[in-house]
Amino acid sequence: MPAYMIVTANIKDRHAFISGYGAAAGALVERFGGKYVLRGPGAELLEGDFGDGASMVISEWPDKAAAKAFWDSPEYQEAKKLRANIAEVQVLLIESPKIND
Repeated sequence: MPAYMIVTANIKDRHAFISGYGAAAGALVERFGGKYVLRGPGAELLEGDFGDGASMVISEWPDKAAAKAFWDSPEYQEAKKLRANIAEVQVLLIESPKIND
């Protein structure tokens, strides 16, 4: 069953975030079998208290185990350090059957 990682990020230094963390994490997402469904800034907060103007990233994974293998990997733990002090993030992981049109 596919899994989706949903990230909301309030980024202080977009250039540093994209060129450092974004490049490193992007390569790892692909290597661990994930693919990006959405990457973009400017989310509009409709309810709650986190995320107005934030960047959103949604990645799709073959299953929850693949997403967790990426998340828990030593390589990703190193990549995460590149966003320290430049972004506040919220990360969710959910497993869901594909919805067919």
